[in-house]
Amino acid sequence: MLCIVEQLGTIDYAAGLALQHERVAARKAGAIPDTLLLLEHPDVYTLGRNAHRENVLASPAFLKSRGAEVFETDRGGDVTYHGPGQLVGYPILDLTEHRRDIAWFMRSLEEVFIRVAADYGFEAGRVPGATGVWVGNEKLVAMGVHVSRWVTSHGFAFNVNTDLRYFDWIVPCGLRGKGVVSIEKLLGQRADMADAAERVIHHFGEVFGLEMSQRSPQLSGAVADV
Repeated sequence: MLCIVEQLGTIDYAAGLALQHERVAARKAGAIPDTLLLLEHPDVYTLGRNAHRENVLASPAFLKSRGAEVFETDRGGDVTYHGPGQLVGYPILDLTEHRRDIAWFMRSLEEVFIRVAADYGFEAGRVPGATGVWVGNEKLVAMGVHVSRWVTSHGFAFNVNTDLRYFDWIVPCGLRGKGVVSIEKLLGQRADMADAAERVIHHFGEVFGLEMSQRSPQLSGAVADV
């Protein structure tokens, strides 16, 4: 099966959300194949359906003074941060063509990044009861999804060169006593974002059994001709 990859660069969260909605509608209609959107967001905090406001430790005014927006979303999970140096991925997959099993989808997403971490020489894994990918007690990849008529949206946030100080102002994913980590921190030097994206694309196709085809992004609302 084919999966279209759109690498979008840096776009604000609202624009990314609108683009997801367009792609989800097109996928439900059968107008496009499975699609993976890869991008970076300017500084933003997002609250999932199960978010607790007390897990945002700073006031909205303080966060705004640091240039960060706050959005409520329809994904699963609690509060998290997105920003420059973090590779965000929105897989828009029709699970009726894979497995109608959300737990399988989440474990498969985690497997993608366990393999990506291994590429960099690090052993990553899962923590029972805490979705995502971890290196020890520190989260490398946060995940939260939404599924409608078995079509997925939202997805993952992979800390490549992320400024981890922004996590100090929240309880990431509502999990107290656990940290966050990036590839940069693990390596002791900045990682190449383009290389990180290629590793993710490769392992995403491998894990989900998809042929990954990169196309020019369509940001105007038009759907790519596939």
